Amino acid sequence: MAVLVIPHGMIAHVREFLAKHPLDHVPMNIAIAAIIIYIDLQAEDGLNRRLPCTETHAASAAGGDSSKSLIENVLDVTELKVLGQDVFTNTRPQWHPPGARGIYGGAVIAQCLAAAQKTVPETFLVHSCHCYFLLAGSSETPILYHVEHVRDGRSYATRTVQARQKGACIFTTTISFVREATPDKKRREVRHAASLPEGVSAPPDDWDGEPEWARTGPFQSHRIEVLRAGDPKAEPQDRKCRQWMRSRQKISPSGGHQAHLNALAYMSDSYFIGTVSRIHGLWRFPFSPDEVPSLDEATQEQVRSLCEFEGMGSSVEEWRGRPHLGMLVSLDHSIYFHEPRAVKADEWMFTEMESPWAGDGRGVVAQRIFSKDGELLATCYQEGVVRLKQDGGEKSAKL
Repeated sequence: MAVLVIPHGMIAHVREFLAKHPLDHVPMNIAIAAIIIYIDLQAEDGLNRRLPCTETHAASAAGGDSSKSLIENVLDVTELKVLGQDVFTNTRPQWHPPGARGIYGGAVIAQCLAAAQKTVPETFLVHSCHCYFLLAGSSETPILYHVEHVRDGRSYATRTVQARQKGACIFTTTISFVREATPDKKRREVRHAASLPEGVSAPPDDWDGEPEWARTGPFQSHRIEVLRAGDPKAEPQDRKCRQWMRSRQKISPSGGHQAHLNALAYMSDSYFIGTVSRIHGLWRFPFSPDEVPSLDEATQEQVRSLCEFEGMGSSVEEWRGRPHLGMLVSLDHSIYFHEPRAVKADEWMFTEMESPWAGDGRGVVAQRIFSKDGELLATCYQEGVVRLKQDGGEKSAKL
């Protein structure tokens, strides 16, 4: 007979769980794991669990480890050995961006990577991951990350990770690791890399130019420009979105290089498929341009600054007549890590995004991520659904 010792303060939570989830005919190890997960999530911060989709990153990481950065706390995963080998869950609630269909995709990408990295030796470094978004994730339910050992070779190791909620697979990824090579100056190899674009330089370390509404996130984003955004002769595929980004706080030494790679994966999804919207100058807000003057001043300023950055002007007159974005959803995401040991996600990294193609309700975007010293750290690709609102008042489309 298995005995589960419940702290007195948690008894009410257990009773509530059992009332909602009868455990008749359920194997004891799964029943115990279910109760533990439920207790952990309730005890973490019940208020944050009930926050609407406008909750902040800081709220979703409440109660975290003070010795670690915000981004480490956001991406922390906990192993659930009682559910089987190599099963993990998000330690803290996920962030649901305002107006989004589900939780921020970068968190699922990064936590799958975090889980997979815990199953390979320290000498193996991630070099690629290929992901598919299947269903919108919920911030109200824990995610279970199931890691499968596909191959453990001499030089390469492969893992697949399924992210599951309520029994359904919401996300899947295949991640490949390569054994770190011993430096050998005599070894001949093919080598080249793209260079940091000319004329760009990192912001100062003490840069503090973020708008107030952006200051709760786990990383900083310093937008530079949408290249040729205001050029009427430029084709969408000729425009590029440029910015600098870094973790808001220094990543802890205990996090190791894995924490830096997790953070880069998290940041790589930041407005990635949104590049298509930016280079086309689409109106993507849930209100019309004519409604902007009636909004509160802070929201007006946010809309104005984003539109100016994207070359759409700063007045209602300039915004009228622009095509309205109806749906923008990521379908897949790939990251190639070129220099894993060189990634310092708490230092400024330059990212340049572009879209070589869009059509048939979809768009493809590409991204290069450089260190502040100009080293190419990673190359990313993503395809997503990009649909415009149609005339005639049709119902919102579904995938």
